[in-house]
Amino acid sequence: PGLSRSSLFCVRDVVTRAIQIVEVAPRDGLQNEKTQVSTADKISLIERAIHAGVTRMEVTSFVNPARVPQMADAEAVMAAIVPRFSHLGLIGLALNPRGAARALAAGCTEINYVVVASDSFALRNQGRSSQDLIAATAEVAALCKAARVPWSVSIAASFGCPFEGEVDPDHVLAITKTLLAEQPDEIAFADTIGCAVPRQVHDLIIRARKLAPTMKWRLHLHDTRNTAIANALAAIDAGVDVLDSSIGGTGGCPFAPGATGNVATEDLTWTLGRSGYRTGLDLDGLIATAKWLSTVLGKQVAAALTRAGPFPKPIEA
Repeated sequence: PGLSRSSLFCVRDVVTRAIQIVEVAPRDGLQNEKTQVSTADKISLIERAIHAGVTRMEVTSFVNPARVPQMADAEAVMAAIVPRFSHLGLIGLALNPRGAARALAAGCTEINYVVVASDSFALRNQGRSSQDLIAATAEVAALCKAARVPWSVSIAASFGCPFEGEVDPDHVLAITKTLLAEQPDEIAFADTIGCAVPRQVHDLIIRARKLAPTMKWRLHLHDTRNTAIANALAAIDAGVDVLDSSIGGTGGCPFAPGATGNVATEDLTWTLGRSGYRTGLDLDGLIATAKWLSTVLGKQVAAALTRAGPFPKPIEA
């Protein structure tokens, strides 16, 4: 249900399993674009994604507009969508407690707080050390719990740092263990610079699940080195049920040199559908939205499905 005809094929005898997609195009997909996207177009992107079946979405981030100008209209975007879509997961990204407070005041129905696994990237991304960001989690947790709003933590640079290189998985798991004490609703591992490989992803998630078997785990993937789809499948095999992706494969972090787009929602949806997993997303609607987004950004988006189309294609009469 919810999948277009072109995405319904799956290997026979594969037991279907639901995989939730968190759409991040309105936030991560746009934050590093040089072309300033209007508030009206951001709202249209959100509406189009919802019409394509998206039920959870990072709609904006509550950050310093001087550092991330694309997100300067966060409150205006929320004011336009909350009255109509407050029954959905409207996620506001926050880099500190002040950002979380702004997101709650704007009506976000979920908060995603970012902790960074390396000091060098943490200082550039948030102006604080990794340990400072971890310590601030308690304040973010208190704000969200008081507002009765679900909240998650994303551990950025979980698989590698653009400034320090390799990130020790033991270090990431030590951070994870500390975060678990604050009882978030979900924890995400972010491959911020797209350097992870499938075995690395699989092993980290298996070890994390042993720390907290009932925790909801999520994976945030960038496709900088063309490993995102393989990493997504490895994550699912390890027990992850939630994946971040961006329509068109747009995205990139302003503070991570060389980081390119997120894994494309339409490419991921097609791959999962062909592999026997259910996402509830309309592939044709996603592709149409990506093509529209190309016109907004003035360039062809990176997603393969937007260029090549799905397979098999319907036979023309």
